[in-house]
Order: sequence, then C-alpha cells, then structure tokens
Amino acid sequence: MSDTHAAPATITTARATFADLAALAGLFDAYRVFYRQASDLSIAHAFLEQRLQRDESVIFVARDAASGEALGFTQLYPSFSSVSARRIWVLNDLFVTQQARQRGVARALMARARAFAAETHALRLVLETAEDNAPAQALYESLGYVREARTRHYALALA
Repeated sequence: MSDTHAAPATITTARATFADLAALAGLFDAYRVFYRQASDLSIAHAFLEQRLQRDESVIFVARDAASGEALGFTQLYPSFSSVSARRIWVLNDLFVTQQARQRGVARALMARARAFAAETHALRLVLETAEDNAPAQALYESLGYVREARTRHYALALA
C-alpha cells in the first residue's frame, strides 16, 4: 500500500515487506557503511530479514514513483512509556542514497513515520543523532522535533 504523506509526486513511501528485502539490504548496507562499518550485504540482509520475520520493527521504504528504484528507508522500533502506559516509536534509522538527497525523500519518510505513529496512537516518536550531524539536526528541527534538555542518555556496552 503506497502512501504519499507529504511526499513529492515523484516519490512513494510504503511499509516494507519481504518483497522489498533485496533493495532494503542494499540500502541498509550503505547506511552501515556511512556509520563506518565494513560493507557486508549478507549481514544487512540477515538482520533485516530477522526484523521482518519476528515483526520486531517497522520499516518504510521510499521509491522513485516512475522507476520503482529504492531511494531510502526508515526503521522504527517499538518501546513503551510505563508512566504513561503508552507506546513510543524509536526512529532508529533513516537513510537516503547520495543521489536522491535534496529531493524530499527524507521528509517523505519522516512524514510517513509520523503518520504511522499517530495511526498506532503512540505517545511520541523519538530519535537521536550524532552531535556533528548538522544536516539531520536541521531536518528534525524543521519538522518540529525538540532536543531534550533535561535528560541524559547512558549506555552500557556489552560487546
């Protein structure tokens, strides 16, 4: 099912299925390379296949409306607020191919993620980005995302 939430007419967004796996694996591999991981298409494919099989994430893919070429994706993971007793979606991954940047693909994916969060009655949609990722920060802030000022995020590395 295609969705055009704020997408330019040349871009479609849809929830990914197993039929999208090959195209998504290529995008996911490029995403991992962007974050300084070694290219490994088999890891990318296996990871996404597991998320889809186990229904552990929701992935949206953006495609060129004319050619059907996959241009980018976003992946959401479920979380919950115990205090509010409501769902939260973590927008964990957002990637657009280099050649498709500045065409509204990221905005279309972000709009689709927001619409999905609203459709599922989520409390909020959260994300994080690197301190030096100014283009992403500008995009998020232009879409109404607000940087949290009173919290600190901690992580414990296990591997």
